Amino acid sequence: MGNWADFFVAELGAAAALAGLVIVAISINVARILSTPLLPGRAAETLVTPTGVLVASSYALVPHQPAWLFGAELLATGAAMWLVPVMIQARALRSPDFKVDRRIIVPRIVLAQLSSLPFMAAGILVWMDVGGALYWLVPGIVVSLIATVINAWVLLVEILR
Repeated sequence: MGNWADFFVAELGAAAALAGLVIVAISINVARILSTPLLPGRAAETLVTPTGVLVASSYALVPHQPAWLFGAELLATGAAMWLVPVMIQARALRSPDFKVDRRIIVPRIVLAQLSSLPFMAAGILVWMDVGGALYWLVPGIVVSLIATVINAWVLLVEILR
């Protein structure tokens, strides 16, 4: 894990800063978010990805942790990062309030999958002690941060249109 420590420290800081930014964006527009039926779920969904990166990076920095435990932690984090958006998006698709073109939700679904699945893959591979398993986290973290920025933009700027 020694070679990865700087990476995880950097990602932990980036995810924490981004999560804080999202919370500020939500708090600035909380009345508008709460007045639109599907936006509270979108706000919650937006907090899942940076929180997942923050949690996974924190687990990675625990010294002398057994590989099987770290793998289980990554798998559980990825599963939570997958399950929460899936539930929110499924509820949105079934909602009578969902009158927007359904093609708008497809990028959200894709980004949620591309964010979470690499965490689960890394968790399984770390648990199995497969070499190079941590490289699966890199695209998951990058996509997670991109998804967070996109959703933060929607909650901060697009909501005002």
